[in-house]
Amino acid sequence: MPISALRRALLALPLLALPYGVQAAENPSVVVSIKPIHGIVSAIMQGVGEPVLLIDGASSPHAYSLRPSEARSLQEADLVIYVSHALEGFLKKPLATLSGDAHQLELADIDGLTVRAMREGGAWESHSHDHEGHDHEDHEDEHHDEHGHDEHGHDEHAHAEEHDHDHDHAHEGEEDHHHDEDGIDAHLWLDPANGASIAKAIAAELGEIDPDHAGTYQDNLKKFLASLDALGNDLDSQLAPVRSKPFVVFHDAYQYLEAGFGLNAVGSITVSPEQKPGAKRLHEIEDKIRDSNAVCVFAEPQFRPAIVEAVVADTGAHIGTLDPLGADLPAGPDAYQNILRQNVEALVDCLSQS
Repeated sequence: MPISALRRALLALPLLALPYGVQAAENPSVVVSIKPIHGIVSAIMQGVGEPVLLIDGASSPHAYSLRPSEARSLQEADLVIYVSHALEGFLKKPLATLSGDAHQLELADIDGLTVRAMREGGAWESHSHDHEGHDHEDHEDEHHDEHGHDEHGHDEHAHAEEHDHDHDHAHEGEEDHHHDEDGIDAHLWLDPANGASIAKAIAAELGEIDPDHAGTYQDNLKKFLASLDALGNDLDSQLAPVRSKPFVVFHDAYQYLEAGFGLNAVGSITVSPEQKPGAKRLHEIEDKIRDSNAVCVFAEPQFRPAIVEAVVADTGAHIGTLDPLGADLPAGPDAYQNILRQNVEALVDCLSQS
């Protein structure tokens, strides 16, 4: 029974009629689509409960199928949090069947968010680009019986109300948060400023469905924002020596990270990780790597690196790995910051080789 319905039923009973140990409210059942967002929710819910993670980092939300246990978790949820149907298209039908008491939070529509259009043209592959067939075998999407949800506590920094980097990089391609979801780049969590906005929206939503713990959610939010602000400044300093160095990515998932820290990505191999680029496209990227003197081409752990290896073979560029989902990182309240940290370290390590 959803928390709202359970609360109404219990409050309708005389207080003395409640059995010993029964409380007038239960902790909310929260389901989250992907690990970076799950990390934020876990941080906000510390001391109250643990959210359920649907997709671990070893799988891609671009081509995911729910297991029966995950479908049950959705049906029992009081709150489902996801980024956008543009990213988690597999959730569209299941979410349409949720009970009337269940809340949904689509993060791409929250206030205060920077939402960017997908890039097209030139080194950024057009959405209508002709592919030489789909190659789903390149996708390492293994579903396990159960996801590991290791929760790691951590010392929190001092409270702070707002996340505000000292650096102020231009936000080209910025869109109003009311948008056509088919045209947006849904990897919006990779900008720490968006991470702060997401955390605020999550804390507010949790406080609405679970007012008994609203104070805890707000306290945790302050700690999270302080931690994120300190991390953002640290990562910005780490990136300073390599900020202007050109690089190419496997698929165009990192423009929020690029804009948030002023990085110099010059192209992507493919717009969709589910489609294998054709020979013409690979030749275009090879030329782009040479013409731009790209230092690195970044693969992703969810996809086999053969295409990246082929593209860099005769260019002299180095190969690195970026991961927007944190495939090898444990889920839990530190996961969001650790994903940002891991990607920045990968950028610095590879781009420093020139």
